[in-house]
Amino acid sequence: MKPGAFTYVAVSTVHEALEVLAESDGDVSILAGGQSLVPLMNLRLSRPDLLLDVNGLTELNTLTADVTGVRAGALARASQVEKDPGVRALHPVIAAAIGHIGHPQIRNRTTIGGNIAHADPSSELPGVLACVDGTVTLTSLRGSRVVRWSDFFDGVFTTCREFDELVTEVTFPAEAGMTYKYDEVAIRHGDYPLAGVTVGCATDGQHLTELRVSVVGVADRPVRLGDVEAVAIGVTLDDEGAAHLGRLAASTCPASDDAHASAEYRRHIVGTLTRRILEEAAG
Repeated sequence: MKPGAFTYVAVSTVHEALEVLAESDGDVSILAGGQSLVPLMNLRLSRPDLLLDVNGLTELNTLTADVTGVRAGALARASQVEKDPGVRALHPVIAAAIGHIGHPQIRNRTTIGGNIAHADPSSELPGVLACVDGTVTLTSLRGSRVVRWSDFFDGVFTTCREFDELVTEVTFPAEAGMTYKYDEVAIRHGDYPLAGVTVGCATDGQHLTELRVSVVGVADRPVRLGDVEAVAIGVTLDDEGAAHLGRLAASTCPASDDAHASAEYRRHIVGTLTRRILEEAAG
């Protein structure tokens, strides 16, 4: 339970961090919260040549919530975002999802940028990011680029981030009329979910005018259930409509078996959570 040998570098500015990344050969791990990286290093599942500590980058510890959405600097801590009054008022789904991440001690260290960059396919926040059509800002000495969530996640623990780029901001847009909710089923509270569902919807008072459903824990990245979203427009938002869309979510959701749950059970969870969230919205 000890990491392999590595070179440790701590930086105090974004420019310094980008210089280190640009001069490296790509075998660099970035230490922010360390809640995932440190255990992986101790198990020697991750053996970087260089460990870049970015905790000194106070310029990335920012958080803004306004009518356009929530913009979290990469080093904003999960507990900070979870408790922020502006976030809870504008985008309560973010705080709700963070509440499922580990335990308070973990959330005190976990960073928003690190959580998204780690790209764990069972992690809650990538699912929320997918549902709200969020973006990730990547910065290098070459400049900055804003990447849509669907282009950012490439697979299990992999993203489109180039070796010389640093995640500097994560944006969760807000749209008038849209309301969101996250829910999940896990073996124990704080564990990664067997399946987690984020639902966003808008209505004309009786019928759905827009629906978004994203799922984590079932594929190699967060997925949107486009087939469900496409047929939802005009569906009456009542118990019958919620049940219909829940069944469709279960039947169209990709899933596979593993040691923790069968694909069938995961699809059942997705359908049930989708139905429950829509029933609550109808109420």
